[in-house]
Amino acid sequence: MTERSLAQAVTGTAIDREWRGDRRGAAATLLSEVLGTFALVFFSAGAVAVDAASGGGVTPVGMGLAAGLVVVAAIFALGHVSGAHINPVVTLAFRLAGRIGSLRALAYVVAQLIGSVLAGLAIVAIVGDAGDAGATAPRIGGVDAAFLAEVILTFFLALVIMGVATDERAQGSFAAIAVGSYVGLAILAWGPVGNASMNPARSLGPAIAGGEWSAHWIYWVGPVVGATLAVLVYSLLRARRSPANDSS
Repeated sequence: MTERSLAQAVTGTAIDREWRGDRRGAAATLLSEVLGTFALVFFSAGAVAVDAASGGGVTPVGMGLAAGLVVVAAIFALGHVSGAHINPVVTLAFRLAGRIGSLRALAYVVAQLIGSVLAGLAIVAIVGDAGDAGATAPRIGGVDAAFLAEVILTFFLALVIMGVATDERAQGSFAAIAVGSYVGLAILAWGPVGNASMNPARSLGPAIAGGEWSAHWIYWVGPVVGATLAVLVYSLLRARRSPANDSS
């Protein structure tokens, strides 16, 4: 393998050749990620902030439903444009799985963080400082519990996404429902521990807008570790069976 070929393999340049060559199309995908991440943060973190401002008007069940349903809506509305990653660690998972190149992955993450910050500012503009703009922070069990929860919850989130979005054996048409349902389930079951972010973008915008940085690092490190492990595990699951020997 030549030096140039090795560099292309490492960075995934060849994967994104068509994307890089279509500037208008690339811009559309980035705008899609900004809008999708804005919607995700506005509704998920916003539900937390509105719940705090209203004295419990949204309820924990409402917060879980809001987060899950906005993911379903975003994937159905924008999935065909950019893939609707709306999460830096989902983009990382797709990069590790060789589905996109490094330049596109970096551009997606920047777009997601922009959408997140804009949404955080919009939440504060509407409800003020109530609930610290829906910022994530360790609660039950402290930092260690929240970190472990982020690793495990993101692991299964990325595993679901790898299954429904990258494996031809899966029912891809149900990807939005599968991913959104999982997000809602994770927040309903584990939200009280540390908000069940599973998404650095979900945490960054509200942290900036609300000035809440309690153990913020866990909302980056935990999801990155969880998503990386999920890609490794799913690569083993994918190798275990193929359409040719699938007897189901």
